[in-house]
Amino acid sequence: MQTDSIRLTSFSHGGGCGCKIAPGVLSEILKKTQGFAIPPELMVGIETSDDAAVYLLNDEQALIATTDFFMPIVDDAYDFGRIAATNAISDVYAMGGTPIMALALVGMPINQIPLDVIGQILEGGASVCRDAGIPIAGGHSIDSVEPIYGLVVLGLVHPSKVKRNCSAKIGDQIILAKPLGVGILSAALKKQKLDQHGYAEMIRQTTKLNKPGMALAKLEGVHAVTDVTGFGLLGHLLEICRGSQLGAKIRVRDVPLLPMVRDLAEQGCITGASARNFSSYGHEVDLNQCDPITQALLCDPQTAGGLLVACAKENVEEVLAIFKSQQFEDAIVIGEMVEGPARVSLDFA
Repeated sequence: MQTDSIRLTSFSHGGGCGCKIAPGVLSEILKKTQGFAIPPELMVGIETSDDAAVYLLNDEQALIATTDFFMPIVDDAYDFGRIAATNAISDVYAMGGTPIMALALVGMPINQIPLDVIGQILEGGASVCRDAGIPIAGGHSIDSVEPIYGLVVLGLVHPSKVKRNCSAKIGDQIILAKPLGVGILSAALKKQKLDQHGYAEMIRQTTKLNKPGMALAKLEGVHAVTDVTGFGLLGHLLEICRGSQLGAKIRVRDVPLLPMVRDLAEQGCITGASARNFSSYGHEVDLNQCDPITQALLCDPQTAGGLLVACAKENVEEVLAIFKSQQFEDAIVIGEMVEGPARVSLDFA
């Protein structure tokens, strides 16, 4: 689980996508950044909180641009680099794009973390970029109080194949590709309650690239796509609801969970970000007497989480087949989009 005597997580106040600013606070900040001129070539900006910006280059190509970085979610330097890179590249896949290159973002307390450990972080990120078939073509580094690593990632997509989070239709089936619980496992790791099996599963999930997004771009019946990260399942599903001006119903029993996460949550291994998430958007969720542990799981911040897809019923089997063919064995239909206000209702039947 750890190859160095340095505990990277001890340097940071939060880890992984749990570092994200709470969605309600972020919304207030972004309100003050609007009002500038938007060029017609900017196909996707900040208006629907989509996963990446998309800029039209020509009739055949649009450029996807995104960035993501955070503090350590694990103590192993190489694994931290792998997770951060996987998480950053995911936004290109979520837009239906193919990544083409990355730039590294590095902030490290140079006098506290050995240079060889920093090198392992960078090598971990580079290994994932090699798996994605892209070079790290440059970047920027600073001496910072907390260790930070991530990427700027650029990708390409055909303009007609861009997958947004605001195009779901009534009756669309909602598919989640990865199980929830990464935030719970990271909290357990920090409390030294996570065993070797739990750690291995956490790393397996958080370093699995969301490559099926490239194949989903080719399906017209796939109407909306995003990835589940720091705002949890409910937060990112609500972004689809708001953008599409629809509601969503989730069958809680069908939502996949990582092994042991419910037990660990009951032992108190819950991130502070989970509560902050619910505080920001809980008024938009019909809980139907949801218990506190289930609520925490549905709001659990995911790092390098799975794709969340809204697709026509007739395309469900094809979408699931794409996921299963690329070893996303947990991909499953968890609900559907419905007519009504932008809310999520939970079904416990």
